Amino acid sequence: MKKILVVVDMQKDFVDGALGSREAAAIVPAVVRKIGGFDGEIFVTFDTHFENYSDTAEGRKLPVPHCIKGTDGWELNAEVKKALEAKKFTPVEKNTFGSADLPGLIGKTAGDGEFSIELIGLCTDICVVSNALIIKANFPEAPIAVDAACCAGVTPQKHEAALETMRSCQIEVI
Repeated sequence: MKKILVVVDMQKDFVDGALGSREAAAIVPAVVRKIGGFDGEIFVTFDTHFENYSDTAEGRKLPVPHCIKGTDGWELNAEVKKALEAKKFTPVEKNTFGSADLPGLIGKTAGDGEFSIELIGLCTDICVVSNALIIKANFPEAPIAVDAACCAGVTPQKHEAALETMRSCQIEVI
């Protein structure tokens, strides 16, 4: 069975930048270990905004500019980036919480064979859950899991709530 890992938005702005948190920084070593020990296809999502961020729907509801393409905050966390240097991965830019392109890319990679998908990253209650549900909707028979130790939410309570939502949607939480 082909294994696929989706690393969601492990960017500087979410770890220790504009929207960073202690919880996000705390998962970096586990994410690095997961990437290092993973044998399979890896997709890495990049939350991607532009200078007009404050004019977007998201920018009006969350008026904190972050992950502006071309800035330091858009780049991957240095430790995660180093772990990925030893691996082949597919970058996936997205300008909203979930990627509409990701299922098609996964489908091309998986082909006709059986595959499983695991998600890790930030933030559990926004981009991780969004991508997990989009993937589940596109691949309802594929085993899909989220590693809770490799995810962090906006708050610990929201992290737990998102994990419970994913469990309810038959996504395994490990």
